[in-house]
Amino acid sequence: MTNPLSAADPRVRAGIGSGLRIGVLALQGDFREHLRAVEASGATGIGVRRPAELDGLDGLIIPGGESTAIDKLARAFELADPLRKHIAEGLPVYGSCAGMILLAHDIADPATDLAGNPQQTFGGLDITVRRNAFGRQRESFETDLDFRGLDFSATENGVAPVHAVFIRGPWVERVGPGVEVLAQVEPADPAHASHAADLQGTARIVAVRSGQLLATSFHPEVTGEKRVHELFIRMIRGEA
Repeated sequence: MTNPLSAADPRVRAGIGSGLRIGVLALQGDFREHLRAVEASGATGIGVRRPAELDGLDGLIIPGGESTAIDKLARAFELADPLRKHIAEGLPVYGSCAGMILLAHDIADPATDLAGNPQQTFGGLDITVRRNAFGRQRESFETDLDFRGLDFSATENGVAPVHAVFIRGPWVERVGPGVEVLAQVEPADPAHASHAADLQGTARIVAVRSGQLLATSFHPEVTGEKRVHELFIRMIRGEA
C-alpha cells in the first residue's frame, strides 16, 4: 500500500513530533506499531505500563487490540484511575479501534465478566460505540475514506483519501455535543461493496474528535498512513 506522504516529503523530513514525549499504552494489542509510528515522526515513544509512566507525557495513544483485555489489565496494573484522571485533566489522547471503545462514555454492547459486570472504559469522548460492529476477523476489510482535518496534507490535487483497514472494528452510534465527525463509511452497492457489513443504508461514523481527544475505528499504524498520527501531533502542539 502506498503512503500518501513519501519519505521525501518535507513534512516527513521536518520531524513534526520532535521534542514531544508520546506514550503508547503497552498492556496488550498492537502498541509496537504505534510506537514505531510515533518515533518515525521524530517524537520519543514511551511504552506505558505503570502509572508513573504517564507523568510528563505530551500525549498518549491507546492502541487496537482487545478492549476487554486492556480494561482488565489497566485495572490490574492500577492504571485505570490515573488514566481517567489524566484524560479529565486534558491529556491529548488518540485511540484506534479498541482505543476508541476505551475512550467512549458508553458501549452499546459491553462484554461482561463471569459475575455479569460490564466492561469499563476510561471515558472522555461523549459517544456510544458498538464493538465488532463491522463483523468478526474474517470480515475485515479495507476502504478509502474522506477524512476531515487533513488540510495540512493537501497537494495541488486536494487532500488524498485515507486508506483504512478495519479489523473487528467498532462504529459510533451516537455523538454528543462538541464531538466532531471526521470520517464515515458510506453504504455501498452490495455488488461492489468493499466491506461485508450490512449498513442498512446508513453511513457509519468511524472517526471522531472532541477537544484534545481523537479516535478512529481503523488502524492507520498498519498501513503506513502517517497523517492520522500527524493530526494527533498537531493537536498536541495546538496547531489543529
